[in-house]
Amino acid sequence: MLVALIIACEVGFWVLLAGGLALRYLAGMPRLGAAVLLCEPLLELALLVVSFADLKNGGEPSWRHGLAAFYIGYTVGYGHYTVKWLDRHAAHRLAGGPKPPGTKYGKARAVHEWKLWTRTLAAAVVALGLLQAGIWYAGDAADTSGLQAWQFAALRVLGIQALIAATYSIWPRKAPAGAQADAGADEDAELAGTKR
Repeated sequence: MLVALIIACEVGFWVLLAGGLALRYLAGMPRLGAAVLLCEPLLELALLVVSFADLKNGGEPSWRHGLAAFYIGYTVGYGHYTVKWLDRHAAHRLAGGPKPPGTKYGKARAVHEWKLWTRTLAAAVVALGLLQAGIWYAGDAADTSGLQAWQFAALRVLGIQALIAATYSIWPRKAPAGAQADAGADEDAELAGTKR
């Protein structure tokens, strides 16, 4: 049942996202679209409640609980970023908005990768906390090795993301000769976007 709920939450996330963006840009109802987008955290709350209810009702801690913790962690770390990224692209494609800025080269790309790492850090902290809460909740009598394995997986993902960000810092990707002006404009637009 827990796996089915995780799948339902993932499908629900994309349905709410598509519905919210369609209401905002195709139907011309931005407030209703924003309200639909704000309903997305309710999916993760439902998943959290069901996960702990499953443990309370005698469910053995397993990979399903670990996957649920990862899903909730990802949503906390990357959910808003994903919605914002897709909203910018929808505004550009569907409503004639400006092209979203990109960070492909140099220092701007390295900074972008480290920002992604901080999102991964937030996701990992949430997942680790939920997994540890599950371990404590299940108690000493239960076999919690599966949840502990997910904790190590969260740390591995965080380490891999740090290595990726470090490679962009150590070996920054240089823009092709014709793309120098575009890269500078993208950096200015990205910096202006972060000051809001």
